[in-house]
Amino acid sequence: MATLSDGVIDCSPSKKPKLDENSEKCKDGIHETLADLSTFQLEKVLHNNTNRKTVCLKGKFASKNGDALVLLEKTAFAEENLKEDSDYFTKYSSLEKVFHNDIYGNYNYFPKINLNSIKATIIHPATEEHFVKYSQQNCCIIDETPEIYQKIVLPHITSQQFDLAWVYNILERKSESDRIVFEDSDPNTGFILLPDLKWNGEVDTLYLLAVVHKRDIKSLRDLTGAHLPLLKNIQKKGIEAINSKYGLDGTQLRIYLHYQPSFYHLHVHFTYIKHEAPGILAERAHLLSNVISNIELLPDYYQKVTLPFVVRENDNLYKKLKV
Repeated sequence: MATLSDGVIDCSPSKKPKLDENSEKCKDGIHETLADLSTFQLEKVLHNNTNRKTVCLKGKFASKNGDALVLLEKTAFAEENLKEDSDYFTKYSSLEKVFHNDIYGNYNYFPKINLNSIKATIIHPATEEHFVKYSQQNCCIIDETPEIYQKIVLPHITSQQFDLAWVYNILERKSESDRIVFEDSDPNTGFILLPDLKWNGEVDTLYLLAVVHKRDIKSLRDLTGAHLPLLKNIQKKGIEAINSKYGLDGTQLRIYLHYQPSFYHLHVHFTYIKHEAPGILAERAHLLSNVISNIELLPDYYQKVTLPFVVRENDNLYKKLKV
């Protein structure tokens, strides 16, 4: 029996599944032909996260088969737009007063349209699993013992995980090759480093993923002493690549793995330490340096340790764990 600690927490997904235009699932060409969202027909608001300024929507595109999931996210301020000759403060912007009291004024501000963008992510055709994943719902923390992992969690993730075709497209350079920041092509210790979908390109919010070339490592649970050369290579060369391209050194980076991950092909997150990236909470993020140290102390550490993770109440895994 799994141990569940009930509680309502922020369960908005931290990783967005990707569907590539070359994927068999995109035969209707929505990602190639979509020019705007004017044909999107809203059916339901799945989750309005006021803290992260994101909203998840379910709907359809006119004349296209299948359901769609659209995620809208307000983008961060770019410092280059806030300099002395800033485009934020021109005659094309406007203020709308909310109230004024002595020296304090509260306003709604409307800058030029090009400075007021909203990041949009589209999943089409989306499955019921996507809608469950992105819906607002209660969550629980489970303390996953090795026995629970082997008997319940592993069979579940083996049968229920999202398609990894988009990951293999990246590794085979069929997709997103122009976004690659660095690649080590070694089949055993190599990886591809590229921007996460959530990153808007500003260094202040830097968010990269290192996706390993090996295809037989699902998650933290699979890591053993045999993988230390891989993990150390990711740590060393990932830091070097980011320092060369973005000017940040290792002390300025938060480097971690998720458990559980959003997709079951080993990948490592690199974020700027001052950026409060999604998914850095204690019950999910495991610093790469700690992972390496744990395995050095005990090669099968992650096959023996109890690991906490968050599960959503509408997830089929939650129902299996409650039995």
